[in-house]
Amino acid sequence: MNSYIRVSLAVLLVALAPVHSLFHPGVNTITPDAPKLRSLGAQQGILRSVAGSQNLKSQDSLRLKGGVTSILKSLKDALFPVETWEMPKFFSMSAMMFMIIYIYTTVRDTKDTLVVSTCGAESITFLKVYGVLPAATMFMLYYSRISNIFSKKALFYVTALPFMAFYAVFAYFIYPNREILHPPIPQDLDERWKYAVSLLSNWSYSLFYVVSELWGSVGVSVLFWQLANDIIPVWQANRFYPLFGQLANIAPICAGQTVAYFAHLSDKGDDAFGVALQQTTVLILAAGACLMLLYHYIGVLDERDEKLGRKGENTVKAKKSKPKMGMVDSFKFLLQQKYLGYLCILVVSYGLSINLTEVIWKKMVKQAHPNKKDYQIFMGHYSSMVGAATFIIIFFGSNIVKHLGWRIGALTTPVLMGGLAAPFFAYVITQDVRTNEKALWTAVYVGMVQNILSKAIKYALFDPTKEMAYIPLDQESKVKGKAAIDVLAARIGKSGGALVQQAIVIIFGNIINGASSVAAVFFATIAVWIYGVMGLATMFEEKLKEGKKNESKDGKDNKKK
Repeated sequence: MNSYIRVSLAVLLVALAPVHSLFHPGVNTITPDAPKLRSLGAQQGILRSVAGSQNLKSQDSLRLKGGVTSILKSLKDALFPVETWEMPKFFSMSAMMFMIIYIYTTVRDTKDTLVVSTCGAESITFLKVYGVLPAATMFMLYYSRISNIFSKKALFYVTALPFMAFYAVFAYFIYPNREILHPPIPQDLDERWKYAVSLLSNWSYSLFYVVSELWGSVGVSVLFWQLANDIIPVWQANRFYPLFGQLANIAPICAGQTVAYFAHLSDKGDDAFGVALQQTTVLILAAGACLMLLYHYIGVLDERDEKLGRKGENTVKAKKSKPKMGMVDSFKFLLQQKYLGYLCILVVSYGLSINLTEVIWKKMVKQAHPNKKDYQIFMGHYSSMVGAATFIIIFFGSNIVKHLGWRIGALTTPVLMGGLAAPFFAYVITQDVRTNEKALWTAVYVGMVQNILSKAIKYALFDPTKEMAYIPLDQESKVKGKAAIDVLAARIGKSGGALVQQAIVIIFGNIINGASSVAAVFFATIAVWIYGVMGLATMFEEKLKEGKKNESKDGKDNKKK
């Protein structure tokens, strides 16, 4: 403040110099009629005085400007710790994740509407166990095989293109001809066989559900994160990974509103839904095309950074890649890896816990919205709210990992998910949500908040910390281990939750009646999850230290040479 006052006074004095000279002509250098100064020294003295005032003004202005700039830079580093030269790669990869999540959110809401409206909500638990799990196993074997055949770039396209082709065929051929392709269901069917036969009869809907579930695992976990782990070193990952979902999670907002908008078009009949499905598929295919282009562009950016030496020397040096193994040897290799075992615990625990809370909640949503259109509109808005919440929470997740480390970042997800689920289960267990409409709607909104925040925490913290754990591994562990864990283990978690709920339905007759048992399994899963995080954190930190030691040793050897 004192500096500011001094600068203001100096400026004021300089500005008033002409006025002052009118009353003191002896020092007037501007008015032509004023007498000249008696000595050159006096003239120089005034010039130095004026120059000194101007320098003081300039220095304090720079200091003030520098202070504001410093504050803005600190704020930018805290909220968006990405350097200018890193932004093309960062935003390209964020856009890539945007496309993947947009596709997944759109097909996820569509698959639920198709299956629930036709086969019943209870059929989802059977489909996850007897459809999604075998399909995930077959995909893992398929991916393990083609990873030995194709290059990295070709592997990406060979993996992604079949999904896009299926969605096009389903929208423009299978669904319009569903009456011909789907066999009729017997009218006198026993109640115990109803769901299984309905799923078989409407086989194309079941197939759409299975393929869409696989895309959720393959798209994000295999296509995106495998690329990220290959081209981003640890020192960048600490800043990039929590933020990758920031721009990408605008996708659920856009996709949710897309689904809600087209759901309004389905109120005139099933044919209108078919038209809406085709229009949605156009957007899905456009997003898929953008995904391919972004993958190519990111490869170009990575090659440029490699040539310019921008990746730095702080990358954790991976162990020497081992010879490629067959499928049986790959399974044995995974079973022998304790590190990958802990990662399996994390992925299975998340899949199990989110499925245990989500299915009960969706059961109540279906009860509150029995109409197909209303259900799809609600779920579309729900997807948008998940995206908005994730967009906000990712800022905090970035700072947790950055300032508190990997261990705390990884522990935050199970701890917060457990804390958020406690009031939801407490309300469902203590209130009559089956007959009391007010209690039902309250439970729907309490569960909605719990599910939205759980999903947001998953995208903001669970995914980034999980993916960072892959970085110190050798190439074969990354490719085959990641495919097995993220595809198969994720399905085991969700299918395990479905099996638990099937057993509870058989015992209690209704999933809501057995909510206390579901809660017990849920919190036991959270405890195992925390155990897995603690074990993995210790090994992860050891691998980082080992990588830095190897890097330091290699640096010394190079200097000697």
